[in-house]
Amino acid sequence: MSSHLIPRIAATLTLAAVALGAHAQALEGGPLHIVVGYAAGGATDRVARIVGDKLQPKLGVPVIVDNKPGAGGRLAAQQVKATPAGQNVLMLANPAVMVVAPLVFKDNGYDAERDFVPVSHVNDYEFALAVSTAVPVRELSHLLAWMRANPEKANFGVPATGSLPHFFGLMMGEKAKVPAQVIGYRGSGPLLTDLMGGQVPIAFDTFDVDLPQHQAGKIRVLAVSGAKRSSFAPDIPTFKESGLDLVATGWNTFFAPATMPRDKAVRLSKAIHEVMQDPDTQRRFKDALMTPVVSTQDQTAAMLKAYRAQWAPVVQKSGYQP
Repeated sequence: MSSHLIPRIAATLTLAAVALGAHAQALEGGPLHIVVGYAAGGATDRVARIVGDKLQPKLGVPVIVDNKPGAGGRLAAQQVKATPAGQNVLMLANPAVMVVAPLVFKDNGYDAERDFVPVSHVNDYEFALAVSTAVPVRELSHLLAWMRANPEKANFGVPATGSLPHFFGLMMGEKAKVPAQVIGYRGSGPLLTDLMGGQVPIAFDTFDVDLPQHQAGKIRVLAVSGAKRSSFAPDIPTFKESGLDLVATGWNTFFAPATMPRDKAVRLSKAIHEVMQDPDTQRRFKDALMTPVVSTQDQTAAMLKAYRAQWAPVVQKSGYQP
């Protein structure tokens, strides 16, 4: 055999071995479906697609994002709960589905703790308090004084009643001892439109929604809910810096149905953990104004436990009824 053919044969055998290895290690059960309980284009959907793109080569099977909007994400949870053990399905969910809904709905059609296994916590997001430019304040302390002086105008909008921004707004009102009437909207878009137009003076929403319009000068964000200032807008103070001892965040986390074999859930958790360590993944999260999180399955379970302990008293005390 000619010596110049040997490197080519070796390279071919190496590629074949890699392909065979990838095939042998492919996730059993076919494509992985990531179910998102919201429409395409939203924040949770973006997270699912960023992670899904990176997961596909690691798992050796197609990764498909399935948008199943309805009932604030609860329809998606009901569907994933009923998944047969042999199917590869994950749900990407936020606290509205896995923490708030179980507290306020008598029959969700699922048990958030019994019917699901936490797989991987992948990002955090903050809440923001924003005001219309028609409101003559530029600091939180001034806003609180304005709300006390104008109780008939002290209304705040939220993207949905029963959402975390809703309960965070109630937390602020209680902590600051200011009156506030909640106005629920059908999504962040209509809320932002009314805030920019001055139809609602104050809004609580996620920071990524408000920041672009704040930077454009169309609204004013007065405070963010993190423990420290956001790296995306270090000029905006936290609630704690502004005199109110409030710290809160939301998250997106992958869950498997309890029917999934444990070894498969563990493998998926490890694969997502690797994806979240990738610098390109982290860059894409930050470009979307979201904070990436690298978390093991045990750390994810501990986060959920602590989060439920923090928010359950707030939701229950509010007396909110859907």
